[in-house]
Amino acid sequence: MKTIASTDHVLHFPKAELSGGELVRPYECPERWDYIVEALANSGFSAPQAPTPLDMATVEKVHGDDYLRFLAQAWSLWEAEGYQGEALPMAVPNRRMQQREPENINGKLGYFAGATETAITATTWQAVQSSAACAQTAARLLGTSETSAFALCRPPGHHAGFDLYGGYCFLNNAAIAAQQLRDAGASKVAILDVDFHHGNGTQDIFYERNDVLFVSLHGNPGHAFPYFLGYADETGKNEGEGYNINYPMLPGTRYSVWSDALTDALDRIDQYFPDALVVSLGVDTFERDPISFFKLTSDDFTRYGNAIGKRKHPTLFVMEGGYAVEEIGINTRNVLQGFLNA
Repeated sequence: MKTIASTDHVLHFPKAELSGGELVRPYECPERWDYIVEALANSGFSAPQAPTPLDMATVEKVHGDDYLRFLAQAWSLWEAEGYQGEALPMAVPNRRMQQREPENINGKLGYFAGATETAITATTWQAVQSSAACAQTAARLLGTSETSAFALCRPPGHHAGFDLYGGYCFLNNAAIAAQQLRDAGASKVAILDVDFHHGNGTQDIFYERNDVLFVSLHGNPGHAFPYFLGYADETGKNEGEGYNINYPMLPGTRYSVWSDALTDALDRIDQYFPDALVVSLGVDTFERDPISFFKLTSDDFTRYGNAIGKRKHPTLFVMEGGYAVEEIGINTRNVLQGFLNA
């Protein structure tokens, strides 16, 4: 299994986020990438390969033009106002407010933000493009010579919707990978999101499409971020009706319950007969993750990697969350090793 990764990920590293009423060091930090690379190297995986430059034509099929223009210009507009800190949204459009993009950068940030913890820095856009390029390059591998690949993306992507960012995400790497596979000839692609947090952005992008099946196992949104999407009754719309499947689970969920949901999810994916499977791989389901409430152990990650591998789909793993930093490498390695050993 080849790994695609970019050292440009370090270009995105905000100084702080607001959590529990305090400014804290962001949970989504550069050393997450380092621990994964180290764990893979120690287990005999080949060294990561750099991605090819991002083809924006694919990105433009899953994100809106106005949104992409905002991401490219956000820092320069912020800087032009004379601000010294990192760009964070201060006001967001609520119920019965106008849903139109303001001229001022403060308004633009709120208009495109899906959450208020995610800062933009001077070099965020460069890091974001490199992260998406990793997913796109890995998808190209899967569409040619490889039956599996791993895109070590940072920043992550599954909270990024058609025209919104948040949850540490700006471009939806898994969606870009799925679109790349479709453009390369795959008639149907399935996305399996095993991150603790619901992939609201991925759901948003594909909710009215039937060529991409979205299946997500996650913390019940009544208790967990992103709170406002991810319920079981969200099943798709128009042509996408029946092609969106959510498995929300309660605090304290252990592997015995989680794995039952995974088995059902994999059965549904098999019944869809996809040409390729994209796995949004978040390992924040781990029992000691600081911002989640599932109770999976490190051995459980090996077990479910093996369960995915036994389904024998061409599979692309795209890195999402996981914030128990010292264990993120072990848990990511365990999933990939379990998959390869199936």
